[in-house]
Formats: sequence, structure tokens, C-alpha cells
Amino acid sequence: MRFGLFIPQGWRQDLTGIDPREHWPVMRGLAQWADAGDAFESIWVYDHFHAVPEPNGEATHEAWSLITAFGAVTDRVRLGQMCTCMGYRNPAYLAKVAATADHVSGGRVEMGIGAGWYEHEWRAYGYGFPTAGQRIAMLDEGVQIFRQLWTDGVATLDGAHYQVDGAQLSPLPLQAGGPPLWIAGGGEKKTLRIAAQHAAYTNFDGTPEGFAHKSEILRGHCEAVGRPFEEITRSANYNVVIGRTQAEVDDRLEWVHEHLRQTVPDSADREFAQWPRGPLVGTPEQIVEKLRELEGLGMTYAITYFAEAAYDRSGIELFTTEVVPHLR
Repeated sequence: MRFGLFIPQGWRQDLTGIDPREHWPVMRGLAQWADAGDAFESIWVYDHFHAVPEPNGEATHEAWSLITAFGAVTDRVRLGQMCTCMGYRNPAYLAKVAATADHVSGGRVEMGIGAGWYEHEWRAYGYGFPTAGQRIAMLDEGVQIFRQLWTDGVATLDGAHYQVDGAQLSPLPLQAGGPPLWIAGGGEKKTLRIAAQHAAYTNFDGTPEGFAHKSEILRGHCEAVGRPFEEITRSANYNVVIGRTQAEVDDRLEWVHEHLRQTVPDSADREFAQWPRGPLVGTPEQIVEKLRELEGLGMTYAITYFAEAAYDRSGIELFTTEVVPHLR
């Protein structure tokens, strides 16, 4: 099994209380720590503009600026976004941004891409909020533009949502064919079909039941488009709360709850309710057992999120020493 690590960027209230002048040193330090070890194959950020679970004005650093910056200060880890919203940037421009980041990083960029969902930031930034069907169609057209530019260095498409006419990209990304595509989302009729056509990786529901179900839907789409199902690596995202004992797990959960009470008091209880039920909440032994179950279902790439990462690395360190070696 392979592992990725989300770097706190503020979106989930995970830089709250830290002086903004210290945000980049905190993010850079954690990225370089992950880069120096061998537990995490990749580091990740979210592509959002407004904080969750409510847009309360807290810091949310821009994803692709961070990807390029991380590329310049790390040497090994791969660099991903979970996931870039196609509608936030013209896809020809985004292909150019990703190609430049690929050069800065020495060929380590992953392209996480999806249709987008956070209506508040869509409208606030002046993008409107197209229907789900329209957003997915934008995703499909944008991926076609990526492929043309990253492969041929030129793209032409007269789509319903995007039109490019001889758009040029030079130099091509360092990675042949461009950064690997992660199609994120579990929409069964359209998103997973796009994934079957184009994705190197998928990212959807990480619960055993949900993962198994989405995997079978993806398998059906692969059969329909004539692509080997096994070509696609299936991943999922996980909130991790780990402790050597159940008492330590409970203490960490209480920290998460209290942190949310301080940052988003009106949403704290509702947001926290999902945490204790997460698949990767428990002692190292319990988490290893759950990951082995998920691995048996075909989940071979876990992208991990630690709410306390900017404040305390001990949970991440415990995960790297007592969980990762059993799955590697």
C-alpha cells in the first residue's frame, strides 16, 4: 500500500491560531519532513478558496501556488491536489500551470481533477454555479484539452463549455503524456465513466462498503469502454486519529472537537460527528487491520489527513512507525 499526506493549508481550520507569517514555514517544514522520510510517497493540498465547514474568513492558501512552491523545496515526494476544480481555471491555462510545476519539481506533479462542489466559493468568485451535469461536462472537455496539450503541445476543441483554437504549450511536461490524472469523485453515471476513460487513479468513498460499491461501478464502466480495470489505481482519503491506547485516541478526538469549538462554534458538533466513525480512528493495531481489509477490496493508496498536523506531529510519527511498515 502507498500513502500520501495532506499538508495543512488552512482550508479545514488547520492553521487557525498560527500567525499568518508562519503559515508558509509550517507548511514547508512539514513537506520537507515528509520528503526526508520514506513513509509518504506524496503530499497533497486541497483546491479551495473558502474555509470549511463554513466560510468564516480563515486562511485558505491557493493550491497550485503551493504545488509549485513545494516542488522547489522538496526532492522526492510527489505533489498532488485533492482535487483541482476544473471550473476555477481555464483548462488550457491549467495545463500550462501544471506543466511548469512539473518542470520546477523535476517531474513530480500529479493532476487531481474534479467537477467541483462548494457552491459558496463558486458564486463568491463569480463563477456562477452550473448544474452538476454541466460541471461534469466541463470536466470531460477539460481533460481532453489536457491530453492534447500535454501530448502534442497544441490543442483545439470546440466544446459546449470550452473552446480552444491552436492553444500552444511549450515545453511539454517532463512526464511523458503529462502528470498522471486522478479523477476524484464517485458520481456513478458520469464521473466514474470519465475516470474509466482517462484516469490513472481514482479517489472516492473510503469506507469498506462504499469503496467496494464504487469499485464495481468503475469496473462496469471500464468494461464498457474497453479498458482493463486493473490499470486504474483506486485511492481514498482518510481522517486519521491514532493513539497507542484507546485513552490516547479519545484524547486526540477531544482535541479535534475542542479545536472545532474554538474555530467554528456553530458547526463544531455537526462537523465532529463524522470523526469518531472514521475507518482510520484507533490504535495502530486497529488501523492496520482496517487498512488490510481495505487493501483486500483494492484500495491501494491511502491519502491521510491529520487535523493536528500544524501543531503536533506525534500522531503522524506514530502512524509512520507503527502502521506504514505493516502495509509496505
